[in-house]
Amino acid sequence: MLGAVIIARFVTWMGGRVTRRIDNRYQQSDDLVRSEATKHRHSVAQVVTWIGIAFVYIIATLKIFDYLSLPIGSLVAPATVLGAALGFGAQRVVQDILAGFFIITERQYGFGDTVQISVTGSSEDAVGTVEDVTLRVTQVRSAAGEVITVPNGQINKAINLSKDWARAVIDVPIPVTADITAVNEILRDVGVAAYNEPRVRELLLDEPTVMGVESLEVDQVSMRIVARTLPGKQFQVGRLLRARIAGALRAKGITVSPQLDTASVVERSEEP
Repeated sequence: MLGAVIIARFVTWMGGRVTRRIDNRYQQSDDLVRSEATKHRHSVAQVVTWIGIAFVYIIATLKIFDYLSLPIGSLVAPATVLGAALGFGAQRVVQDILAGFFIITERQYGFGDTVQISVTGSSEDAVGTVEDVTLRVTQVRSAAGEVITVPNGQINKAINLSKDWARAVIDVPIPVTADITAVNEILRDVGVAAYNEPRVRELLLDEPTVMGVESLEVDQVSMRIVARTLPGKQFQVGRLLRARIAGALRAKGITVSPQLDTASVVERSEEP
């Protein structure tokens, strides 16, 4: 038992050392975001550590049975009955482990990804940054600093907001009396100016694009501008563009609808 505890702590220490080395390599590089390979390696290191600890304790249990001269062969029949009884209660654990296995092998998300997870039986999605992925659970830290633990088997849908690249979609509400052509030009100028600014350009993959009129309502028109960004940077780019758009429209004497200050920016991540 003492040897199992020591070995388990050693495995934990080695796993932490590997993950810290991966994190330090990223922090010492010039990359603004983690690469998909780095996130996957970090997640795999966490899973291997978890499996290693479980394996150590299983071997230790078998060794203890052998030391106590307990005939393992004679325990097969009772263990079968006990296993069938526990199977009904532990089926959710098996489901969690199988789901976690496919999450890791399919690279659905990894350490550092921004995700939105739909959980069975919960009316609210778990939204935040992935901090830990094992075969059984996924831990997500929300924007409020809360750590949300989600069993992998209860995940209905996982939306990865930071895979490969992301897109910030901003809907700008303007009065119906405004000149649509002039607003298009203003939005295009804002996009060009933002792309030429070094602080913003390093977050963008290409120049923001004005899509035109998105929707018509009785008292306002919604104009849309989209921007492809680095993974996970769509929130920051959306805030920067909203501030510039509001200032540019007000400078031209165009009254911005109050909804722009609280308008939602649709952020999503898509594979190219």
